[in-house]
Amino acid sequence: MSEQAREFALNEFFKAPQHLKQSDQASVTPASVTPALQKFHHWRQHLPDRAYSLLTFAILLLIWYTFSALKVVPELFLPSPASVLRKFISVADEGFVDASLLAHTVTSIARVLVALILATVTAVPIGIFIGLNRYARATIDPLIDFYRPIPPLAYLPLIVIWFGIGETSKVILIYLAVFAPISISTVQGVRRVDQSRIRASLSLGANRWQLIRYVILPSTLPDVLTGVRIGLGVGWSTLVAAELIAATRGLGFMIQSAAQFLVTDVVVMGIIVIALIAFIFEWGLRRLQKILVPWSEKT
Repeated sequence: MSEQAREFALNEFFKAPQHLKQSDQASVTPASVTPALQKFHHWRQHLPDRAYSLLTFAILLLIWYTFSALKVVPELFLPSPASVLRKFISVADEGFVDASLLAHTVTSIARVLVALILATVTAVPIGIFIGLNRYARATIDPLIDFYRPIPPLAYLPLIVIWFGIGETSKVILIYLAVFAPISISTVQGVRRVDQSRIRASLSLGANRWQLIRYVILPSTLPDVLTGVRIGLGVGWSTLVAAELIAATRGLGFMIQSAAQFLVTDVVVMGIIVIALIAFIFEWGLRRLQKILVPWSEKT
């Protein structure tokens, strides 16, 4: 069943209780409902999903403002939205720990993007190889399953010992966190390729590389992009750990430095900036997925 059919079925289900008799349903008519309630139902049905999302964030912001205004939590532990906004303007203008907010942001984005690109370039071919070759599945797949559940902070000291405290160790730490979701999603995508398409391509004389290029890779692309989206989220969560390695710039470094001196408004501001950047990346990947694989939205 397509997404549109599911939404239509759910809307029809919730329009009126299915267990009411015909006479009971007749009593629940628009004539028996107040005009204000009718307007509310009409407004609710035509309100887009994005409006509900904005309403959710507005409610959360209102709760945050109320808690800070009533001093339910001390300012040291929960700064007000106005205080965070002032700190955002101050750090954007004057900087924090010898770097501007733009410099911290660009440094963190660069680290995540480099790790994401390297992970995608290596994980997709390896995932296709694992999905097509049982010997690769028997040898490489257990290694990925072995290290995937390990938290990045657990092998952080080992990476520092091997690669030092420069940019390489930070990128490698994020790379390892991003690699596993992309490779696993690629393997699952290869296993879900329609076998009739493979047989049809082979019967038309396609060789192995043509089969991968024109059949397997396009069929696997929705799963690959889903893995990239998951990996990107994991990469941002690993960023703070990566920037613990003798970093002098980065959003994670800024948050850690502010936490050491109990500058809570900078901590909250840094968390919000990371969340906004991650949201923008997620939105971009969703748009890219709709452009590259529009058929995936209809299955």
